[in-house]
Formats: sequence, C-alpha cells, structure tokens
Amino acid sequence: MGQGVHVQELPGIGKRYDIDLGHGGDRVSVVVRRDGTRDLYVFTARSDEPTAVIELSEEQSRKVGAVLSGTFFA
Repeated sequence: MGQGVHVQELPGIGKRYDIDLGHGGDRVSVVVRRDGTRDLYVFTARSDEPTAVIELSEEQSRKVGAVLSGTFFA
C-alpha cells in the first residue's frame, strides 16, 4: 500500500492495516470490518498489547479521517 503501511486480509472479518509511526516501533492498527465498523489499536514499542482500543462506526471513522487528512473545516 505504501511505505510503512502493511495490509493483511482477515478472513471472515475484513482487512487490517498496520501503520508504522516511525517513533521507535510505535504503530497503529486499523481493522476495517465488513459491516463498516473500524477498530483502532494503538501500540507502543514497549508492548505487544495495545495501549488503547477504540471502536468507531463508519460515520465516526469518516469524521476522524476528515480531521486527520485536513479536509474538515469548522
């Protein structure tokens, strides 16, 4: 997909996108489920267990994506 982004098919679930944040092993994983929900996992280099897990609806994830991409204007 791009440098620092790895995609894995999750049979029966959807796809997982692992994003290397370039901060000594920190990364974010996003699971895009077939039903439209997204699960966001935040990992630090110090642990294989996520430090945060957030479930977002399709609408919520679009709002967050718009803010992160700079296309959201108040």
